[in-house]
Amino acid sequence: MIWVDTIVQGVLLGGLYALFAAGLSLVFGIMRLVNLAHGDLIVMGAYLILVLVTLLGLPPFVALLFAVPLMFAFGWGLQKFLLNRTLGDDILPPLLVTFGLSIVLQNALLEGFSADSQRLPTDALTTASVAVGPLNLGVMPLLTFASAIAVIIGLNQLFYRTSLGRAFRATSDDAVTASLMGIKPANIFATATGIALVIVAIAALYLGLRSNFDPNVGPARLIYAFEAVIIGGLGSLWGTLVGGIIIGVAQTVGAALNPEWQILAGHLAFLAVLLVRPRGLFPRAHD
Repeated sequence: MIWVDTIVQGVLLGGLYALFAAGLSLVFGIMRLVNLAHGDLIVMGAYLILVLVTLLGLPPFVALLFAVPLMFAFGWGLQKFLLNRTLGDDILPPLLVTFGLSIVLQNALLEGFSADSQRLPTDALTTASVAVGPLNLGVMPLLTFASAIAVIIGLNQLFYRTSLGRAFRATSDDAVTASLMGIKPANIFATATGIALVIVAIAALYLGLRSNFDPNVGPARLIYAFEAVIIGGLGSLWGTLVGGIIIGVAQTVGAALNPEWQILAGHLAFLAVLLVRPRGLFPRAHD
């Protein structure tokens, strides 16, 4: 039963990693943009929620409602006025620009909040648990996993059930042809990044409630997000959830065997999947 509990806890942890990765997968799937600042944007979102909680006295989940439009606006402007200028056949400019953005965000957060680790205030909800058969599962991990599923379902509905989703798919397939049909790729890309940062805000909430964070933890979150996206298959949203679960289970099993193996086990699982399926478990068909 101990191993069953370990695996279940790993699955729930995978929900957090899927939230880290969903925005990254969305942006890459639409505009083939690899955002090296993604992890730092998650940390920025956690600090934004912390500021709202501190200044306005709001509970973290209520503060998220105020953070979401702010993060959307920041993502929209970032893509519209900066990242759109880097898009093209050469993948190097967006990599360099987002790497520079990562450094800027880390130093800005360090200057504004110091290097001390922070955590969002917790309440009874964050420490509560429910009995599921012989297992006791934390309410917060369950909420995290449920939120990851809700985000992925919502993104799939957006993609395949709305006119905006059709514009996303058309622009992703051929931006030039889409522009001839009246679609403005620059605005579509900006909207996609805005939505990605809404997901980042949700991920930031759970990051801040479940663990400490400081200005330098962004790159580690980026690695988990990348690994989940690549395991699942680039551009596959459900694959991203599977990728997150694989990393989460590997980490909890590794920690059960030896606490020092927790992080290493997740990376080894990532490498093992790549050896068997270099393009991930659910790769999108070639354009």
